[in-house]
Parts: sequence; C-alpha cells; structure tokens
Amino acid sequence: MQVNVILFAALAERAGQRQITVSLPDGATVERLLAAIATEHPQLAELLTSCFVAVNQEYAAPERRIEPGDEVAVLPPVSGGEEQPEHLQEETERFRITDQPLSADTLVKLVTNPHAGAVLTFVGTVREFTQGQRTVSLRYEAYAPMAVAKMKQIAEEVKERWPEAEVAMHHRIGDLQIEEIAVVIAVAAPHRHESFEAGRYAIERLKQIVPIWKKEKWEDGSEWKGHQLGPWNPLAAPDHS
Repeated sequence: MQVNVILFAALAERAGQRQITVSLPDGATVERLLAAIATEHPQLAELLTSCFVAVNQEYAAPERRIEPGDEVAVLPPVSGGEEQPEHLQEETERFRITDQPLSADTLVKLVTNPHAGAVLTFVGTVREFTQGQRTVSLRYEAYAPMAVAKMKQIAEEVKERWPEAEVAMHHRIGDLQIEEIAVVIAVAAPHRHESFEAGRYAIERLKQIVPIWKKEKWEDGSEWKGHQLGPWNPLAAPDHS
C-alpha cells in the first residue's frame, strides 16, 4: 500500500517537502514505517530516532498497524495553524491555534464563571537571549487539528483531577518578535491553590503532547528547538506529583 506521510519542522526542512509517499506491505506497523522512511529518505534517518508517529491525529505506539486511508504524520520533538472555519469557531474558541496576536484578557473571559474564586493565567513570551545567544525572532509551526485536539484532551485531564476547573489555551504560530506572546493558558477554579496546581499541570502537558514546534532565529544562524525537558515521550503517563 502507498502511505502519504506528513512532515513537520526539521523533517520537512531536510526533506525539502511537506509530504512524502512510502510503500509498505499491508498490515505494516509504525515501526516498519519509520524503517521504510529511513531507507527511502536516508537524509531523515538521524532525525527519526527521536520522532513519534501520529495516526489519525493520535500518538501511535511502534506496534500500531497502519491501515489504508489512515492520516499519518511524523512528529519531531515538540517545543514546548490555521484559523478554524466559522462554523467550528464556537466549539474551539477555548482551544485555538492562530497566526493572530494573543490576549490574556480574552482567555480570562472564556473561563470566568460564578463558581470561580481564582483565575490563573500563564503567558509565554519570546525572550531575547537563549543559552547566551541573542534571539532575533521565532517562528512557530503546528499540526493544527491535532494540536487543538490535544489541548481539549488536557482540559479533560484537568477536569478529572480538578472537577470545577475551567481551562482555555491559545497558541500562536508564524513569525513572532521579541516580547510578543506565544502562548496563553487560563485556568479558573473555586480556590487559588487549585488554579495554581491545574495551571502548572496544563502548561507541562502542553509541552509534552501538543504538536507545536519553534524555529529560533539567532544572530549566527537558526535551529529548530525541540523538547527541552529530557527525552520526549508523548505516550508517557501524566505526572501527577
């Protein structure tokens, strides 16, 4: 069977294209897919060792079988879209990938409710220096439909632990300048300790499972920045500590 594979970030750069086609036998696994890509596109082999595969917008284990018609994407370690059609905007208003400037006030309004005694906001901005090197700008890229789905998943996980918490997440893509806002998360809860705990959980999970990448542009070049918290494993269980 012929499998169309979507590429992102450094993979797409090195391949020189956003999509490749790979020939696989029927019933091939994700592990077999990665091996085939490495063989047919050797320039990607080194990068593939730290990548995960998404099948139908869900992270897939190596033994997962690929079926004809599956949507397949190879995802390098995340760093941490497109505007939604009008008829979907209300459904996804709390969870958005957008190329427009972000506002913390907008998210506060989305989660504020009569039961909330505390609203916590996390605002991530573009800093000028990273590991001693001056950053000129950042470019963010996302697998937009999967990113929104994973944001919703995080909100559901928060609800399981803090039933009265309400969550909203917006992340920006495209070129950002120094001090511009890249991500905003708002959490409303009855008490401040719940909003602090749920907010920390939400941002850590966003960095772990939401497929968003950044390309940091330095004065002496540029480099895709991946997961910065150790080996990336989006299939790992959430940290409930």
